[in-house]
Amino acid sequence: MTQVPGRSWQEVIDQSTKADVPEGLWMRCTACEAMVYRQRVEENLNCCPECGHHYRVQADVRAQQLCDPNSFEQMWTDVKPTDPLKFEDRITYKQRLAEQQAKTGLNDAIVAGAGYIKGRRVVLACMDPLFIMGSMGSVVGEVITRAIEHADDENLPLIITCCAGGARMQESSLALMQMAKTSAALARFDRNGGLYIAVLTDPTTGGVTASFAMLGDVIFAEPGALIGFSGPRVIANTIKQELPEGFQTAEFLLGRGFIDRVVARENLRSEISRVIDYANK
Repeated sequence: MTQVPGRSWQEVIDQSTKADVPEGLWMRCTACEAMVYRQRVEENLNCCPECGHHYRVQADVRAQQLCDPNSFEQMWTDVKPTDPLKFEDRITYKQRLAEQQAKTGLNDAIVAGAGYIKGRRVVLACMDPLFIMGSMGSVVGEVITRAIEHADDENLPLIITCCAGGARMQESSLALMQMAKTSAALARFDRNGGLYIAVLTDPTTGGVTASFAMLGDVIFAEPGALIGFSGPRVIANTIKQELPEGFQTAEFLLGRGFIDRVVARENLRSEISRVIDYANK
């Protein structure tokens, strides 16, 4: 390599290296700050191979990770959001929906259907953290209710991976009504002897936490997941007390009996199938 006049050898090497590495091939872990090969993270179920940090994943990816290969059949794809309140903030709700649908390829923040997890047939609903921060609107509530009722009709275990920023403000009370709607459906499912496994992922907050997320017969959570109703600052200002560090993490809640087990993503399939077998479903 010939040195360019006026530049150090290190500058020449750095420039040469940068030119040979395609952009986006590497990423810095947001938890441990290690530089990791992006493909390794994806192959590791979107978890950092160095520290195990669990990244948020889209609903359709989550369904494929949990279900046996090519076994997941998406249902209720005809349920789409509308703009009944003609809501507008920075942009109209209709525009926001169009943007999110183009970005994620989903109708709304939910993917649901039936599939197999280690050979056990289940009904699976996965919330999407990228679609308006996984907020729960009328479509999310309707699809989850349909998933519950389908599991009830077919006598199948129900799995819901929860991930939400709370009820969707653009739908106001219509979004809040989904808390009662899904909870009532789960009550009927429970009376009929149904098995419901809730998987809480980062973040699970607001109206979702206050309804179906915490109603599972068994509640799993991924490591480090943020789980709560309101944000720490709101709670601290309300109760006028200093809060313990990390009090809204999955590990903290496990120690207080709010959840049953913290399960790494790579073990979720095995743990879910184990519970299904134990419940004889």
